[in-house]
Order: sequence, then C-alpha cells, then structure tokens
Amino acid sequence: MNNLKKIIKSKLIIFIIQILILTLLIYFFSYNFIVNFDAGASLEQRIIIQVLANYIMFDELIRLMFIYILWSIVALIPIFIFVDYKKAYTMNLTTFFFPNFFFYVFLSRHSPIYYSTNFPFLFPRTLILGIFLVIISFGLTFVIKKFQKSERIVSDENLKLIQHEIKYTCSKCGTEFCSLPKYCYNCLNEIIKEESIND
Repeated sequence: MNNLKKIIKSKLIIFIIQILILTLLIYFFSYNFIVNFDAGASLEQRIIIQVLANYIMFDELIRLMFIYILWSIVALIPIFIFVDYKKAYTMNLTTFFFPNFFFYVFLSRHSPIYYSTNFPFLFPRTLILGIFLVIISFGLTFVIKKFQKSERIVSDENLKLIQHEIKYTCSKCGTEFCSLPKYCYNCLNEIIKEESIND
C-alpha cells in the first residue's frame, strides 16, 4: 500500500497523467491552434510544433476559456495528491514548462519568421497562464487545508463530547473514569455489578 502511494506521488507519474489528460481532452474536443509556418518547415517539424501549440496557445475568447479550463482540470491532480502549495505549484509549472519550452525552441528553429513576428503576442499569454496556474495551486490548496482543519476540529470536539458522556464516577470513593471499568482501581468496588443493579 505504501509503495502504491509512493508511485502515485511520484512526480514523473503525475507529469505523465497530466500530459495524457491534456492530450485526450485536446483530441476529444478537436482543439487546433493555427500556426502559419514558414515555407521551409518540414511536415514532421510542423506536426511537432502544432501538437505543442495545442497544449498552450489560443487566439479567441472561447479558445482562451478552453485552454484555461483544460489546465485548471490537470492542475487539480497534484493539488489533491499533495495538499501542499509548494509541491502543487512546482508540479503544475513543471508540466506547463515542458510544452512551452519545446514549442518556443522548435518554433524559433524551424519557423523563425513566424516566431519573431508573433513572439511579442504569444509569450505574454504563456506568462499569464503560468501565473494563473500558480494562483490556482495556492488558492485551492489553502481552501482544502482550511476544510480539512475544520473537519479535524469537529472530529476533536465530537471525541471530547463522547469522552465526557462516558465518564463514570465510583459511588464508593468518588474516583472518576473516562470509561466503565469492571473494578475501581482505588477502592476495588465492583462497578459493572453496581451498574447492572442500577439498570
């Protein structure tokens, strides 16, 4: 069981799950960001750049909403697994960095005209989306921790209430117990017998 938890909490496994979910959702909704490639870019290069662009780029409001919803969904995975804002935002930014880095590297090498013309418009979108992921990671982790803390407080209060309800005082010597023992350890009075007589 501990080994399974370690595997689930492995950053590589979380990364693969996040990328897999992103890929499936992009494919399912047939999302496609149009890149106007330079004439010199080969078909293989265009396919790689296009796939990477679909993970992070948008040009209309509805596409912006789709990308933000997409990343919000995958951002929840490390948030719920770790419930730690540092680990959550580190994991989310690592996953976010991967398609961004390779998109810009491949685009600058294989489609330099499009890259130099559009970089001032593309990069701010990337930056804002990255900041959005950090805010989500911090915010949701904080909310979950608050919720867990309030549940813990309620649970502790319930335990105290139960403990108070099952308190018993020996009628012979006045010794208090947090349970119903068979005998009073102080005066050896048989408490169980006494209780059954009272009932």
